[in-house]
Amino acid sequence: MRFASILIGRLSPPTAHAFFLLATCLAAGPLPAAVAQTAPPIIELDRIVAVVNDDVIVESELKARVRLVEDQLRQSGTAPPPKDVLGKQVLERLILERLQIQIAERAGMRVTEETLNTAVEQVAKQNNLNVPQFKQILERDGFDFARFREDIRNEILISRLQQRQVQNRIAVTERDIDNYIATLEKQGTDASAYRLSHILVAVPEAASSEAIAQARRQAEQLVDELRNGADFAKLAVAESDGQQALKGGDLGWRNGSELPTIFADLVPKMRKGEVSDPIKSSSGFHVIQIADVRGDAGRHVIVQTRARHILVRPDEVTSDSEAENRLQQLYMRVENGDDFEELARAHSDDRGSALQGGDLGWVNPGDTVPDFEQMMNKVPVGGLSEPFKTRFGWHIVQVLERREFDDTEKVKRARAADQLRQRKMDEELQNWLRQIRDEAYVELRLDES
Repeated sequence: MRFASILIGRLSPPTAHAFFLLATCLAAGPLPAAVAQTAPPIIELDRIVAVVNDDVIVESELKARVRLVEDQLRQSGTAPPPKDVLGKQVLERLILERLQIQIAERAGMRVTEETLNTAVEQVAKQNNLNVPQFKQILERDGFDFARFREDIRNEILISRLQQRQVQNRIAVTERDIDNYIATLEKQGTDASAYRLSHILVAVPEAASSEAIAQARRQAEQLVDELRNGADFAKLAVAESDGQQALKGGDLGWRNGSELPTIFADLVPKMRKGEVSDPIKSSSGFHVIQIADVRGDAGRHVIVQTRARHILVRPDEVTSDSEAENRLQQLYMRVENGDDFEELARAHSDDRGSALQGGDLGWVNPGDTVPDFEQMMNKVPVGGLSEPFKTRFGWHIVQVLERREFDDTEKVKRARAADQLRQRKMDEELQNWLRQIRDEAYVELRLDES
């Protein structure tokens, strides 16, 4: 009866009450014959396949996730490994998910029904369906919609936890960016982008020398199999401990400067299709393959617009229609020759630009809200827009100049910051997941009958 309280907690109140009565009767000894003849049939409970701290993972959860992963692999053109091999991989992912959910719940983190409903609607919309249609298709294909909703809820919860535990602790300074760019230039990192496939043979923290040697032998065996023609994706699904294992080890496209630190020097020297020797890191032994290579565009040129505007904002005193009427009058005065700068200084509710006669300076794509940018882009140089509305209020905009601007340096620094942040995130996340896995009580029961 070790897990009776856990199992009861997972059932609805009426079912839990019935289970409690049944457990009490069984503990007291065999039922009398008369009672046994009239008792309802016993419903077999879901088999436990893993104990994770004070929670359990049951067989139905594992089977549902295995089936989902098999479908995803087939859609990507990768043949799934045998069910027992895939089951062990999927179970390890479920364990990591359950550990993260436990940490999040202990921290009081929750996902509201409103947030969950919005996320489900977005998934349905991405498939060009509404929610009822999406639910019908899922159930037609044998997937439980309620379980799907819980999976989405857990994904949101885990994402928020990782942001709190890992992402928010990562800082990238201007000096970091300077050093990073200088290093890339010194190394002569090319402008190519690489699509990497990856396998990790993990090594626990404080592992013995024998455990490390065993992991190295396993990685070397995988390299031999790959160089003798084994399918990388299939082997990754079956053997890798990496976070992308169930995606066939696909790390996606990475620019030369976006490569993980431990691969940065090696990858540019490898040929397409080549498999590396095992690469040792604090996480274990990595094996990578260059799945594909492509060039990079290089320079980044944008069109900048120098514009000025007048804003009239509705408020508690000024209704939306009154704001529109006031701006219409200002528009007519500009059309009739009144000075735009003077009108902006006197009447615009955007006080920051009003002091400059409404001048916004040189505006880059994406600097303003989409409605404003779309209208500004339609106005020719020297032209004036008709009154239009954004979420800030009513505007007129006048375009003074346009130019092409080489934004390469700014983009390079922004990209370097993103790459540094992502690199640190990948490394810290892997270390954090290994830590919580090592510190947890996990009992596997996958092989029990």
